[in-house]
Amino acid sequence: MSEKRTTAAGGMEHSFGFRAVAAADKQPMVNEVFDKVARRYDVMNDFMSAGLHRVWKDAMVTWLNPPKRPDYLVLDVAGGTGDIAFRIVEASGRQAHATVLDINGEMLAVGTERAAKRGYGDNVDFVEANAQELPFPDDSFDAYTIAFGIRNVPVIAKALSEAFRVLKPGGRFLCLEFSDVEMPLLDRAYEFWSFEAIPRIGRAVAGEAEPYRYLVESIRKFPNQRDFAAMIAAAGFDRVTFRNYTGGIAALHSGWKL
Repeated sequence: MSEKRTTAAGGMEHSFGFRAVAAADKQPMVNEVFDKVARRYDVMNDFMSAGLHRVWKDAMVTWLNPPKRPDYLVLDVAGGTGDIAFRIVEASGRQAHATVLDINGEMLAVGTERAAKRGYGDNVDFVEANAQELPFPDDSFDAYTIAFGIRNVPVIAKALSEAFRVLKPGGRFLCLEFSDVEMPLLDRAYEFWSFEAIPRIGRAVAGEAEPYRYLVESIRKFPNQRDFAAMIAAAGFDRVTFRNYTGGIAALHSGWKL
């Protein structure tokens, strides 16, 4: 595809996939996408990653390594369905507490139902709010996680700044996101899968292709691994690093508030 990735200077606020939009219009347009896909979001992640998102999410929680203590507080942003939060709670021996924050009420409804069915009532709570304006005091959480969500935030720099603000000193930032494939043969195959197969699968599974076309286009516009790492560092984080998974189809970024 001819579209270029956003750089470390930002600019995703004017991009709805490959379409240029006014900054004020992006969030409502993204909300509409997730209203449509909420009930099938995790199923579509299976299609978009050939099931590998589950492996990558497990790797994310392993790298976080949550301690088994009840005062360990995690904020999982754009995690409405609870997928990451539930993994963190289990990894802590059901000791940690996770707050799931999402701007989309439909996604949160899915997560709330799942939490009730799995008995996470004491370990997980759900908050509807904007990642760019977190409704929490400074120095509130031991960890901030976000998986496959930050590319949908209109002004990524604001979200990163808010992540830094609400973390306690010594707190950990982890972000898992689809990224820039760095293997020449794999990138061609993945491009075909993304732009040809996924919208068709979306039409077959969910009844329409356009939400999934946006999702794959937003992946292509998102900054590459090094540019995104630079944005994390610019927000104030130290010891910023990343790990590529599956040739760079996904990357896991880490930073610390020191």
